[in-house]
Amino acid sequence: MTSVHESTLQYTGTGIVLLQFAFTNLLVTKWTIKANTFTTFRADRRAAAAEEGRALRPRPPQLDSDTSAQLTANAIETFSSRFAMASFVPQGPKPTDCVTKVALSVSCQNLLDKDHFSKSDPLCVLLLNTSGPHWCEVGRTEKIMNCLDPAFSKTFVIDYYFEVVQKLRFELYDIDSDNCNLQEADFLGELECTLGQIVSSKKLMRPLVMKDKRPAGKGSITIFAEERTDSRVVEFEVAARKLDKKDFFGKSDPFLEFYKQTGTGWQLAHRTEVVKNNLNPTWKPFRIPLQSLCGGDVEKPIKVDCFDHNNSGSHEIIGCFETNLAHIQQASATYAAEFDCINKKKKEKKKGYKNSGVIIVKKCSIVKEYTFLDFIMGGCQINFTIAIDFTGSNGDPRLPNSLHYINPQGYNEYLSAIWAVGNVIQDYDSDKMFPAFGFGAQIPPRMQVSHEFPINFNPSNPFCAGIEGVIQAYQQCLPQVKLYGPTNFSPIINHVAQFGKQAVHQQTASNYFVLLIITDGVITDMDETRSAIVNASSLPMSIIIVGVGGADFTAMEFLDGDDGILRSATGQAAMRDIVQFVPFRQFQNAPQEMLTQSVLAEIPGQVTSFFNTMKLKPPHGDTPVSDPPASAPPSDLSS
Repeated sequence: MTSVHESTLQYTGTGIVLLQFAFTNLLVTKWTIKANTFTTFRADRRAAAAEEGRALRPRPPQLDSDTSAQLTANAIETFSSRFAMASFVPQGPKPTDCVTKVALSVSCQNLLDKDHFSKSDPLCVLLLNTSGPHWCEVGRTEKIMNCLDPAFSKTFVIDYYFEVVQKLRFELYDIDSDNCNLQEADFLGELECTLGQIVSSKKLMRPLVMKDKRPAGKGSITIFAEERTDSRVVEFEVAARKLDKKDFFGKSDPFLEFYKQTGTGWQLAHRTEVVKNNLNPTWKPFRIPLQSLCGGDVEKPIKVDCFDHNNSGSHEIIGCFETNLAHIQQASATYAAEFDCINKKKKEKKKGYKNSGVIIVKKCSIVKEYTFLDFIMGGCQINFTIAIDFTGSNGDPRLPNSLHYINPQGYNEYLSAIWAVGNVIQDYDSDKMFPAFGFGAQIPPRMQVSHEFPINFNPSNPFCAGIEGVIQAYQQCLPQVKLYGPTNFSPIINHVAQFGKQAVHQQTASNYFVLLIITDGVITDMDETRSAIVNASSLPMSIIIVGVGGADFTAMEFLDGDDGILRSATGQAAMRDIVQFVPFRQFQNAPQEMLTQSVLAEIPGQVTSFFNTMKLKPPHGDTPVSDPPASAPPSDLSS
C-alpha cells in the first residue's frame, strides 16, 4: 500500500525504473513544475521586446558540434542523472499544491542566561526537515539584546501542505559576535514539532530542550500561527514630537512597537528601529502585512507603544495609544494624523498631565504586495551571471586533488554547483543565454592576471547557450589559463551592478540580476567587496556565493547579512540583504536537490522585497489594490 507521504511511480524507457517520490523534497520539483508553465510567456516577452525596441542578447558563436559533444557528453549525462529527481515531472499523481501560506510568530520565556555581566542576546533559527537527517534553514529572526523573554518581530512565512508531515525545528542562540556566527554562539535550547501541530492549536507553547534532550532550564517557546490569505500591506511613515526625556546624560532613544488585538491579548506585529538620542525622531518608512496588523479588518483595535531603548534590555515605556487603521487613514487623508502618547502611570500621578509626546503618522496607505510568481508570470526576467574562481589555491587542474580536476565521469564541485543552480534558474530566462566569467587567472595571449574575463574569451559576447554551453566553455577554458590569484570579488560584482544600475530606472519590474560566484578561498579584497555589495543592495540584484573545498569560509558568512546589517568599510549600511552563502561540502552526502534548494532559497524573497519596496509592478500585471474605504472609528478608540 502506498503511504500518504510517499508515492511509488513507474515508467518505462529502456527498462522499468522505480522512483521514490518524497513529498518532503518538493521545493525544487515545485519550482520546476511551475517554471514549465511559464513557457507560454516567453513568446510574449520576445514580442514585447521587439515592440519596445529592446534588442535581445546576441548568441555566441556556435562551437564545433563534434568537439562540443566530446567535451560535455559525460558531464551532461552525470548531472542529468544526479538531478533526475529535481526535474522529473511525474505523470499521474502530482505533487500537492500549496494549501496556504502560514506566518509563524515566535516569543520565548525564561531563556538561559549565558552572559556573565548582562543577559543573553537571543536569536531564533527555523529549520525544515527535508529528508531523513537533513535539515534546511528557512530563516532567522532579529537578535534582541539583553533579553531572556524575547518577542521577535520578524515572522517566518512558509507554505503549508495539509497532507504532508512538515517537521520544524526552532533553535535559540545567544549571539555575542558581531557577525552573528552560530558556531561562535551559545545554544539556548530548541523545539522540534510539526507545522500541523502549530496550525491546529494556533498558539503552541512548549518547553525548550538542549541537544541531548535535557530541559533548557525553565526556558519555553510560544509560537503563533496565522494563515496568510491577504497580500496587502500597510505602508507607514511615522515621526514623533516632544517625547519625554528618559536618559540622565542624554535625551531618549525611542522606538515603536505595533500590536494586533487577539483573543488572548495583544500580539506584536512590528518593531521599528531605534533612533538614538532624539526627542523628535523620524523613523524609516516601513511596511506591516495588513493581516498581521489587524486581520484585514480596518476597524479592529491596534495598539502602539513607544519605548526608550536601554542597552541593559530594560526598556522604559514613554507612552502608548490605541486606535484603528480606519481612523489613522481618515485622519491622515489630508494631513498627518497625530496621537497623544500617554504614560498611564504619569497620568495617574500628575495633575494637569497632557501627554508624553505626540506620535505623528505622516503616511498610512494600504497597497497590494506582489508575490514572486506575480512578477515572474507578469514578465520579469531573471538574468543569471556565473563567476568562477580560477585562483591557484584550487590546485593544478591536471591532478586529482585539484578542485578543478574533472574526473572521468565529467564531474567536479564547480560543475556540480553550476548545474544545480543553473538547471532551475534557466527556466526563468527567456533566451537562456548566460554570461560566464572567470577571475584570478593568467589568461592568453599575454598571460596577464584578470579578475573579470569571459570564459569563452569573447569580451564582446560572453554569453553561453544554456547551462550546457557554460559547461562547454568552462571545459575549453580550463587548459588555456594558468591558475593564479588573488581572490578578488569586487570587479565581477561591480560588472553585474552596471546592468543593475541601468535597470533601476525601469518603470516596471522588468529585469532582475543574479550573480553566482563559485569560489574556494578567502576573499583578499574584503573592503572593496563590502562596498560593492552595499552599493548593489539598492539595485535589482542578488549574489549567491557557493564555497567549494574545505577552506575557512568565515568571511563569506560575514557577507551573508542574515543576522545583521552589512556595512562598508566606511560605515555605509546595506539597504537590504542580497547575499546568500552556501558551503558546497555540507551537501555532499545529501540529496542533490537540497543544494539547489538552499542556494536559491532567498531569491524569491529578495526579488519581491526589492520590487515592492521600489513600488514597481510586474510588466504585464494588474493594478495595485486601492485603499478600502475607511469608516468612522468608534469614539472610544479615537485619540
